[in-house]
Amino acid sequence: MANPWAGEVVLRLDGERHVAKLTLGALAELEERLGAQSLSELVARFEGDALRAGDVLALVVAGLRGGGWSGDEKDLITAEIDGGVVEAARVAAQLLSRAFRVSE
Repeated sequence: MANPWAGEVVLRLDGERHVAKLTLGALAELEERLGAQSLSELVARFEGDALRAGDVLALVVAGLRGGGWSGDEKDLITAEIDGGVVEAARVAAQLLSRAFRVSE
């Protein structure tokens, strides 16, 4: 089971359960991959209406890598995601939400 308080989200790839989370290293990789100059620019990109499928792909890969997965974008492109595109988008949204949630 994923720990939402630790920013974790579960995604099943090819029938195998993976825990994803946006660690600081994963966020740094994501910034570089998407050419963002700051975390606020990165978040704004995902809040806007110009979100691209490649952005979701990069975010999910970063989260999976933050959770210990050793794959890359090529691996995710060829993987069967349980729940398909809708599940990938849901996981991406949860990753962002949980990474930037401020606890009291």
